[in-house]
Parts: sequence; C-alpha cells; structure tokens
Amino acid sequence: MEKIWLRQYPAGVPAEVATDLYPSLVALLEDSFCQYRERPACRCLGRDLSYGQLDDLSRALAAWLQGRGLARGERVAVMLPNVPQYLVAVAAILRAGLVVVNVNPLHTARELEHQLKDAGAQAVVVIENVAATLQQVLDRVPVRHVLLTSLGDMLGPLRGPLVNHVARRVRMLVPSFQLPGATRFAEALAQGRRMTLLPSTLGPDDIALLQYTGGTTGVSKGVVLLHRHLVANLLQSRAWYQPALARVPADEQPVTVSALPLHHIYGFNVIMMLGLHTGSCCLLIPNPRDLTALLRQLARQRFHSFPAVDTLFAALVRHPDFDRVDWRHLRLSVGGGMAVQAETARLWLEKTGCPVCEGYGLSEASPSVTCNPVDTAAYSGHMGLPLPSTEVTLLDDEGQVVPAGTPGELAVRGPQVMAGYWQRPDETARVMTADGWLRSGDIAVMDEHGNVRLVDRKKDLIFVSGFNVYPGEVEDVLTQMPGVQECAVVGIPDARAGEAIKAVVVRQAPATARPTEADVRAWCEANLTGYKRPKVVEFRADLPKTNVGKVLRRALRDRV
Repeated sequence: MEKIWLRQYPAGVPAEVATDLYPSLVALLEDSFCQYRERPACRCLGRDLSYGQLDDLSRALAAWLQGRGLARGERVAVMLPNVPQYLVAVAAILRAGLVVVNVNPLHTARELEHQLKDAGAQAVVVIENVAATLQQVLDRVPVRHVLLTSLGDMLGPLRGPLVNHVARRVRMLVPSFQLPGATRFAEALAQGRRMTLLPSTLGPDDIALLQYTGGTTGVSKGVVLLHRHLVANLLQSRAWYQPALARVPADEQPVTVSALPLHHIYGFNVIMMLGLHTGSCCLLIPNPRDLTALLRQLARQRFHSFPAVDTLFAALVRHPDFDRVDWRHLRLSVGGGMAVQAETARLWLEKTGCPVCEGYGLSEASPSVTCNPVDTAAYSGHMGLPLPSTEVTLLDDEGQVVPAGTPGELAVRGPQVMAGYWQRPDETARVMTADGWLRSGDIAVMDEHGNVRLVDRKKDLIFVSGFNVYPGEVEDVLTQMPGVQECAVVGIPDARAGEAIKAVVVRQAPATARPTEADVRAWCEANLTGYKRPKVVEFRADLPKTNVGKVLRRALRDRV
C-alpha cells in the first residue's frame, strides 16, 4: 500500500525506524543505567532518584523477587500511583524475568479480584492507601507475596516520614487494613541487597506487560505486549518527537511532566520507558487532581514535555495559578485519550506558546499509532499521521479498503501491535486479521495527505476524562444489584469530563424490591472505580430494543 502520509513528515523524521536495537526492555534500561548514571531519573515531591540509584534499587528488589521462588514469566501486579517506587518495581520485575501487570490503584475490590485472578498474579506491589481493598480479595486470588509501600518511602529520611504522617494522620488517606505476612518495601530492598540477582536472558518474544483494557461484555481483557512491541513503540515515538525535543538546550536534561498515570499504557511506555531511554527526568505527580499542588510543583523548575488529556489541559489553563508557572521552556504538549477541544487548544497555545499535538493510540498498539507533527504551529483538530514503521488503512464492513475521504474502520499494522489478549484466543481472533492487521473498531476518515480524523467512537464506548468506559462492564455490575431487572448505560455530553455516564434502569416487581437512586449510587460506589460510576440515573418501565431483543443504546443517546 502507498504510504501517502510520508510526504507530510517533518524534516528529519524517518519513514522507518530500526525497532530491533534492543532485544528487551531490560537491555534498554541497563544501557540507560550505565549511560546516565548521575542524572535524576525521576523527581517526586522535591526528591530526586538518580539512574544509578534506580539501577541499584531495582537490582536488589529483583533479587528479592527471585528469592521468593517466582519463576521466569510469572506475573507480578503493580498497584501504585506515580511515585518512585513504581519505577523501581517495574524495573525489578522485568530484570527478574517476570511480567508486569499494571493495576489501577483506584480499582474496587470486584475489579481487583477479576484482574488478579485473570492474570494469575503470584505477587503484588501495593501502596498502603489502597491496601484495604487488597485485603478484601486476598483469600480469593492466587497472590502469594505482598510487597507493601507507603507514599513517603523513597522521599528521604526527613521528608518521607513527614509525608507518611500527613497521609495517615492528617489527611486520613490510609484506611485501616490487615495484611499478615506482607513485606515492607524497605525490608525487601534490604534483604535483596544481600542476595545475588540471576540475570534473565529475555528476548524480543518474551512477555513484558499485561495491560488490562475494558470489554464490551463486562470482562476486562489483558493485552499481551511483548518486549519487542514496547521497544518498537517507544523508538517510534522518539523519532516522531525528535523535532521538538531537539530544541531543548544541549546543556539541559529533558524533563517530562508525568501527570498521566504510569499504570496506563501511554504513561508506562511513552512517558516512563521513553523518558528512561532518552536520559530524561520524569516529574512524578502522585495526585494530578490537586491542581494547586501540581502548579506549585511546576512553578519550581523548568520542564519541556507535557502529555495530558483535554480535561487536564482545560482545568489547568483556567486555574488562577496558571500564570505563576514559567511555560517558556515547554517544547512539546501531547494530547490524547479523548478529543482535545478547539477552545482548550486555543487557550493553551495563547498562554504557553506551545501548541497541543493530538495523537491516537490504544493499549493493543503499545499504544501510539498516529500523531500530529510536533513542529506544527497550531491545533489541527485531527489525530495526525501514522508514526514511522506504522501502516494504517480504513476498511468497510466486508474488510475492503475504502477510498480516501470515505469513513471506514481504522486498522493498524506495525511492530507495536499486540500479540493478542491474555488467554482469550476468541477475542483475539475478533480484532486481529491473519495478515497482522488490528481492527480498532474506531471509524475514521483519511484525507488525501494521510491525516487521520476520527468520526465515530468504538461501538458504545464512553470517554470520561480520557478514560475508556465500556458500558457492558457497568451494566454487568448494575444487573447484579437486587431489584434491578435490566439496564442500559450510555454516554452523555459533559462540559467538564467530555462525557458522563447515564444509567437507565428497569426495576423488578414487586414494589418492595425497587431500589432508589441512592441505592444505585451506593452499589456503584462499592463496585466501580469513580470514573465508571453513573452521573445520571434514570428509571424506566422498559428499554428500547430491536426485534431480536437487543437494547438500542443509540436510541437512548439520540434522546439525550
């Protein structure tokens, strides 16, 4: 196929990249540990962790993991916010020859239980703020080893205890829990320093990461990403971002604001892994919802790259403290996860001088697929061009390529495309073709220059502040509630989050079993992460359906 988009590539961006420079993420990390040893790898709440320290700490923790009897290829869950322990844990798991399983720390007990069971996780690294959730499910999951950490564990002998005291005693952020047999992070490091790490000879086809994504049937699936997939995509992203990052002064270390969660695939690979590969410093933001604290941290230093979602860009640019930050050194603003609104992009450019470059990706592609040229001078409103070594095409319902300018299903092929879904060959076959194309389910249009513009979302998918919410999962939770006969979940416009969730509920008879709106909200709070909970609850006598009984969600959306 002709790659018409190559004619629009910025100067210096290659059509293809050598994606086999490293046999594994471990080889890539160890190269960086050696090359950038004295530089800070990350900064959190005023405390630096150098590449050399990350090397030493992750080596010790990897030895400890091996000492627990964990065999090569076994899965270790990481349930942490953006703190230095996350970098140490991920590097250690990979160096020990194990597989990282990213877990959202905000998961409810139900969500956590499913993911730990499905992955077959033998160990988990958890922050004490959410240890009570793990406690609820520990006797029903395969986890044999629990590694427990606190927010301040790696913030130094003075700041660390103070941060822990504030979190536990002042802000009351640590609910009471009991995890008998759990090992504290510092204790594991101390034990690991007395042990020897047995190098694992990992290759391109070894599994590096299980990245869980939602399912239309309510079942969250693990995307299997091999070492070669993640290495390829971070090298593709490096080539694409180079025109912007080349404008960082040679005597300055690049600094990336890590406000997006590292447990999400973009944060994991394009912020953290790419940052470590390029010798950058990740400015870790444990709680990006605290905009005042976030802006206070940004005001204390220079930074050059800021990836975010539209809702974060919009909230920051309208915050009264925004102008206290020196934005003159910002070279790259990348928007993804949801559409960036034109007004948000206009304000961001006006106030920072750095345009928002939108991109498109998905967990199944490690994640980046397309992005606007980073030397652009203005917001474009589309998703940009395919990255180097990436093929994109648009297909009709029969799998035939559609002409330029005609809507079709976006399909992707490249070295970053997943191996499949964990232990779900049927689901893999639904989205992967025999010749390696990944069918995204998103409807897009490609113009005569190769620019991609999304025109419709995945079937029924809801975007809440950049997070994907699959209606099937929410409906599955609601239909398990006593008194609910059936329900349907749709997205409705929301000025702050882009979309919000509306649940339409049909109650069972008799009247004594009929739940109230407060009952529904309490049930969802107990079983769903915050962004998955309905903002609007409506009760109806029945739901609109097709003649074969399928719920017409589109009819519910159109009515809104």
